[in-house]
Amino acid sequence: MIKIKSIHEIKLMEEAGQIAAMAREACGKAVQPGITTRELDEIARKVITEAGAKPSFLGYAGFPGSICCSINDEVIHGIPGSRKVQSGDLVKIDVGAAYMGYHGDCAATFAAGPVSESAQKLIDVTRQSFYEGIKFAREGNRISDISRAIQAYNEEHGFSIVREYVGHGIGSALHEEPEVPNYVSKLRGPRLVAGMTLAIEPMVNQGTFEVKCLSDGWTVKTLDGKLSAHYENTILITKGEPIILTATRSDKQV
Repeated sequence: MIKIKSIHEIKLMEEAGQIAAMAREACGKAVQPGITTRELDEIARKVITEAGAKPSFLGYAGFPGSICCSINDEVIHGIPGSRKVQSGDLVKIDVGAAYMGYHGDCAATFAAGPVSESAQKLIDVTRQSFYEGIKFAREGNRISDISRAIQAYNEEHGFSIVREYVGHGIGSALHEEPEVPNYVSKLRGPRLVAGMTLAIEPMVNQGTFEVKCLSDGWTVKTLDGKLSAHYENTILITKGEPIILTATRSDKQV
């Protein structure tokens, strides 16, 4: 069942979204060669707890970190640990914050120092595809309108969309209905209604869209070992333009 949020619930989600966005931004600023993924996790956890919230991911289905930190060919769900970031790495930070029972969820891909032109293009196209998608996040449209725009933009630039993992509804639960694919399937998905809150998150690969999950049960990598990028925000469907609940200053450029 898709949950339509009340004004009170939306306010709580705005708070949760801002906290998650602050944590993502703090981690992004800290991404540099030599830092460990565990240290990035600690940065996010500190930002979230000092704001009076809890990390949404910590303990979720047994996940051991406050963030997912995925590097290079790791697509999503990388477990923070002793791994050190190397110069030229693509570091994906996915973070959620729970505030008074409601969640905000966001992600971005950060470059650790200079990266190749093709890697930077992957980061930029992935991010922009989110904004191409939310141009269609308007009441009366369907989920598939968002999906089609995201897929088309990435494929125009020669990249592929991960099929096995998708975006989702969000609210008092981290994952709610409906699913929000980044590609067009046979199902058009439900119509968008004001008060719906969605986590839209393109996961984009340089090579094949196929992925594999490692033996740790969490980390997802590209099947061909090529780079992947990830970008995500939590949005609110309104009677007009969608509102990004996890927007920081740098995220407001469309």
